[in-house]
Amino acid sequence: MSRLWITGYRSYELGMFKDDDPKRKVIDYVLTNELRQAIINGTDWIISGGQLGVEQWALEAANHLKSEYPDEFQTSMMLPFAEFGNNWNEKNQLKLQKLRQSVDFSASVSQQPYHSPQQLRNYQEFMLNHTDQVIMIYDLDNPGKSQYDFDKIKKFADSHPYPYRLITFDDLQNAADEYQENQNNSFQDD
Repeated sequence: MSRLWITGYRSYELGMFKDDDPKRKVIDYVLTNELRQAIINGTDWIISGGQLGVEQWALEAANHLKSEYPDEFQTSMMLPFAEFGNNWNEKNQLKLQKLRQSVDFSASVSQQPYHSPQQLRNYQEFMLNHTDQVIMIYDLDNPGKSQYDFDKIKKFADSHPYPYRLITFDDLQNAADEYQENQNNSFQDD
């Protein structure tokens, strides 16, 4: 069994506040390509959290890939604590609930509502101990909330066989150029 954790920036950290933001197309393109390759390489489970941004987008991309690879993998949304997202606006709560219903498995690491930062540390430990590798959309030169995950992942990987891959802003720019070139080529073919 091969289990992939995918995480990264929150949507607001990328300046993305709408689902139709043009940057979203590039991130979806990157996530789809990364996940497709992971599935081809034998990933059985794609596991992410419920944060608005890369985590939710990764699970959405994985769910779209199920039509291409119907029996090859499953998806899981792991949440750090009970009642996760309850303080979000109604639209975002509905989005989380709908996505949570669309994955193959979902659970909360802590059965208690948020009461301590220790729950977040326990969540990180859980993810590291229940996955075999991680892909992060994260750039070391542009820290955000994912810095806490990256620091924990790096420390864990220093003493365990745990590969991690960072997708940086340079990688995203290269993907944007490639995406645009593909779009231009498809228009020329029409």
